[in-house]
Amino acid sequence: MKIVADENIPYAREAFGLLGEVVTAHGRKMDAALLRDADLLMVRSITKVNRELLEQSRVRFVGTATIGEDHVDKAYLAERGIGFSSAPGCNANSVADYLTAALLVLATTRGFQLSDRKLGIIGHGNVGKRVERRALAFGMGCVLNDPPLQRETGDAKYRPLDEIFDCQIITVHVPLTKTEPDATYHLLNESFLDRVRTGTIIINTSRGSVVDGKALRAALESGKVGASVLDVWEGEPNIDLELFANLALGTPHIAGYSFDGKVNGTRQIYEAACRHLGQAPAWDPSPLLPAPECPEIDADGAAEDLQRELLRLVSAVYDVRRDDKALRDIIVKAPEERGPYFDRLRKEYPRRREFHNTLVRITPKNEAMARCLAGLGFRVG
Repeated sequence: MKIVADENIPYAREAFGLLGEVVTAHGRKMDAALLRDADLLMVRSITKVNRELLEQSRVRFVGTATIGEDHVDKAYLAERGIGFSSAPGCNANSVADYLTAALLVLATTRGFQLSDRKLGIIGHGNVGKRVERRALAFGMGCVLNDPPLQRETGDAKYRPLDEIFDCQIITVHVPLTKTEPDATYHLLNESFLDRVRTGTIIINTSRGSVVDGKALRAALESGKVGASVLDVWEGEPNIDLELFANLALGTPHIAGYSFDGKVNGTRQIYEAACRHLGQAPAWDPSPLLPAPECPEIDADGAAEDLQRELLRLVSAVYDVRRDDKALRDIIVKAPEERGPYFDRLRKEYPRRREFHNTLVRITPKNEAMARCLAGLGFRVG
């Protein structure tokens, strides 16, 4: 059995090697010729899985080690009887860590307290729920918007979009869809941005085309939107440099790129492939995981500025400003070098572990700080 896997899927050879011969390739370079004699295909979000890619192949199962599925033509797979699995929730903690870091940077550099702000969360799935938990740990108010979940549950906590416009910060955690009633393509368009409060902060870590980049750029230039953080972009890897220049933070689609999240994705699609093949899973990644780079850190329980101390602690584990700085170098690249540079930042992304791998020791004891850190995902001792 031949398995073709994206070279950026960690432990692909160790996991799928238990099922057959593994061939790895760059996700953007996978083509029909490579897949002609493949039985299983394992991708990430940059590979377009469709008729053109698979028509001449014998592929019978496709797995994507991502939560997003918009790069996969699932209707075509169903038509061909090809099995499919994504990895829902695999990197939800990673994205929540990213949001935590970004919110602390924004608040500290712009001189406001997160506890004085209301966060609008559009999309309350695996990621949105974790983002809400982090926001509540900061003492923020939250407004939740998720029409599909509202219809499914009838829960009054899901509010209409109109109430989102009263929030000072809006973050988006939805799949990319173009079909009604819940189309998210260009959900944040000119009309949406016209309705937000002047000075609102916009954050997008879901899919690039959920936000109309030209409309966001205009809203930033006019001051209607006060600041924005983007991890995802329309037209990746060829991003809008004028939009980037107006951002508070811009990163190369790595919010979900914690090592833990990527390994979770490998495990989920490996187990799904085993189910499809009628085999019992035999691979356990736990013994392979390296020790965290920051296993313990000391916190100043007497710090006068809790928010600044939280930024110091969070940045010791993950500093989003480093990812922003790395992407800024794209501005001086020749046009033909920019796309490859964006992809290289992702391929060569340094190993990042999630907050739950780090133990924070607080001296002197500070119960309020301990509760906040625990809510942010850290272990506290």
